[in-house]
Amino acid sequence: MSKKIRIGTRDSRLAVWQASLVLRQLQDAGHSLELVLIKSEGDIDLVTPLYAIGVQGIFTRTLDAALLAGRIDLAVHSMKDVPVQLAEGLSAAAVLSRADPGDLLVLRGDSSWVDDRESNATIATSSLRRKAQWLHRFPRHRIENLRGNVGTRLKKLADSDWQGAIFARAGLERLGEMPANSLSLDWMLPAPAQGAILVTCREEDEAMRQACSPLNDPSTAACVNIERAFLSIMMGGCSTPVGALATLRDGQVHFRGNVCSLDGVTCLSVERTGPASADLGRESGEALLAQGAGALIQKLPHD
Repeated sequence: MSKKIRIGTRDSRLAVWQASLVLRQLQDAGHSLELVLIKSEGDIDLVTPLYAIGVQGIFTRTLDAALLAGRIDLAVHSMKDVPVQLAEGLSAAAVLSRADPGDLLVLRGDSSWVDDRESNATIATSSLRRKAQWLHRFPRHRIENLRGNVGTRLKKLADSDWQGAIFARAGLERLGEMPANSLSLDWMLPAPAQGAILVTCREEDEAMRQACSPLNDPSTAACVNIERAFLSIMMGGCSTPVGALATLRDGQVHFRGNVCSLDGVTCLSVERTGPASADLGRESGEALLAQGAGALIQKLPHD
């Protein structure tokens, strides 16, 4: 392909890292490319909690508009930020191999309190999902809002009197910012598609789909599609406290999903194994709704 492919990305350090990964892989296939940096709405307001901003796709809408307008040819996203229904006129071009999808706790001091569910501590996160699951495990803790890119959040933690802050492991690892004083939160279900990178293109752009096809990882795509199907049934967006994780082994997918009340008092969960089909996510969602998840979700703030 002689045409230079324009890859659109948010201008945060992590977003540029992800877009650069896509760029390098396409360059290795012989394509000519350039990065186009675009500031998203979610990168402008770094104070207001995401659920209070009140829009879907706060980190993706500006890139969607640039793609539809023909200013860029591809857009690269953290897949967990992408609404379950892509903007009209856009389609998925590739889902890259997933990084570790888990969350971890970055500590400011010692960890002696972590095994005591009756301890008192202040933990920072802007994620309703993390807040809800954390309070379910540590009902006496206080949660502080924490927005900004990875470096900003690490600095805010260092300058605070908080005991810790919650981060996605994938983001810290990709930027080489993994603090020594961190703990894996194996009990916390991640956001649907956390750790996965999505490349989108215009629906009619078959050339871009073909160019990106070698980048697509079918196992990752199958798992995150199940998680997003579950999220869709749970009527959730990226700021709803829904956790989901699908893992593929020997052709079968093991799925776990949950939704918690914001105070952590109620946490409903589902666990199923089945074929690698989005039906597994939808059926798991229906099972959770049958447990009463619908009434719980109606009490939540919506994006």
